[in-house]
Amino acid sequence: MVEDAGKTESKIEVVKRNSRHLRGTIAETLASEATHFSESDETLLKFHGAYQQDDRDVRHERRKQKLEEAYMFMIRCAIPGGVVTADQYLAMDELADRCANGTLRVTTRQGFQFHGVIKKNLKAAIAGINHCLLTTLSACGDVERNVMTCPAPLADEAHVLLRRLAREIAVQLRPGTRAYHEIWLDGEKAVSTEQEEPFYGDTYLPRKFKSGIAIADDNCIDVYNYDAGLIAIVEGGKVAGFNVLVGGGMGMTHGKADTVARLAEPVGFVDPEHGVETIRTIAAIFRDFGNRADRRHARLKYVINERGIEWFRDEFRHRAPFDLREWRPIPRPSFHDHLGRHPQGDGKWFYGVFIENGRIADRDDVRMKTALREIVRRFRPGLALTASQNIMLTGLTERDIDAIEGLLTDHGVKTVAQLTAARRYSMACPALPTCGLAMAESERVMPGVVDMFENELTSLGLRDAPITLRMTGCPNGCARPYTADIAFVGRRPDIYHVYVGGGMEGDRVADLYAADVTVQDLVAMLRPLLAAWAKDRRPNEGLSDFYQRILQRDAPRQSITGREDPTRELVELKIGAQPEETVP
Repeated sequence: MVEDAGKTESKIEVVKRNSRHLRGTIAETLASEATHFSESDETLLKFHGAYQQDDRDVRHERRKQKLEEAYMFMIRCAIPGGVVTADQYLAMDELADRCANGTLRVTTRQGFQFHGVIKKNLKAAIAGINHCLLTTLSACGDVERNVMTCPAPLADEAHVLLRRLAREIAVQLRPGTRAYHEIWLDGEKAVSTEQEEPFYGDTYLPRKFKSGIAIADDNCIDVYNYDAGLIAIVEGGKVAGFNVLVGGGMGMTHGKADTVARLAEPVGFVDPEHGVETIRTIAAIFRDFGNRADRRHARLKYVINERGIEWFRDEFRHRAPFDLREWRPIPRPSFHDHLGRHPQGDGKWFYGVFIENGRIADRDDVRMKTALREIVRRFRPGLALTASQNIMLTGLTERDIDAIEGLLTDHGVKTVAQLTAARRYSMACPALPTCGLAMAESERVMPGVVDMFENELTSLGLRDAPITLRMTGCPNGCARPYTADIAFVGRRPDIYHVYVGGGMEGDRVADLYAADVTVQDLVAMLRPLLAAWAKDRRPNEGLSDFYQRILQRDAPRQSITGREDPTRELVELKIGAQPEETVP
């Protein structure tokens, strides 16, 4: 492997190297009375699919009382393509009640998360997930994360191939260590050897690695956001091959101009039989050239920023035992959220259910968790998790769907016809009180923020005009804010940076539009832009296309850095609006 010449490896690299392939002292701490794990084991737990957290709602008060933090854990499942069976879903539902806080959360990467797991329930929860033939291995950590693909259960050859390919990539790039089975599944203990990790080695990847597989006419997974992407080119109903993308990633740091949210860029085209090896080769290049000294720059996008895409092509060609040919031109992608009812192409139907911010819970008048449990028990559908935090019920009849819509309505769950565009396409990360990185609220305040924008957009005649609203509690980008029409990124409590100009298609990054805006002022600050869009937009022109036209931009932007000048003043000058006095 290539070393970072002249650089000292980071503390986490040392932890990985000395971990005996992810064992650390996790088993010993699990068996002890300790309420939490050491800092080193906390790093290793991520490889096993768990994050050590604490309840930040009570952190301050507990510290005043000189008590330790209220430790708890988040557990994440790795589910290639987001596909689960009815039995698996019911098992997840039961585990949420028995071992977690009673809720399930659909992630933006087609997985399930459990929140509020206390240490004494950690092993039971992970073992329970594995008992129903799912896993938490590779859901987190410095490895290939959950492999994304279009979740639509269509019976055509292309979608069938993509689902199979996602599973194969996941298996090929899953860590080989026996530590997971020893610790969580009471497997026989083995001596750690180099052969345990023939691909990853002692220190695994420099940081996380995300990949996805899309179809040229449907970017429902936001494939340009990931370290590596395959875009299937379909000709005559068959996959002719894949366009290959590298170097995407949404995380950056406020005020740090050397950090960047970046779209993946074209590398070339490969034949369909080389999809798995293509992702494996890209991961190997990252393994060997990624920055192991500075975690802030330890992503593939920085390797490409520093060395260039031509260098990457040459390195890929040098390693791959197959041809990398010229990128095939494709039209700008479209986006489908797959909500509502759709034919599968095999005589059956699927039905997409909107899950606000991915949280499956019974709250107030919306009893989503109970509704889904009853539906799955009664109709035994397959299920597929989407990159928009929703769930599709698959293998249904039209009569089933009629009954399912009735059950959803009875439980207070809105059908797709009842959703405004602003709510339908909204997303938020969990943020407070569980995430240790959150600087501001996200999931807990996003429904109220959408309420405000629903009212404003409806008053402007834009109730059903497609628009993506996304919110994150920090700049790490877990809800993909930087490719949204409008995004709110937490800066500090109640304060957000506002980004505008991405778009539903996911192939363009947004601009920093306004800095340090309070949540109460978000609508007022954006009102001039929304009003101009309502008044002057062209037929079917989305907000971001309108915004880019106002700025007279032809080419999509590829990246945004951690320090940029806001565009609000320029845009309002062009549309002839005056900023409202109440907005900073």
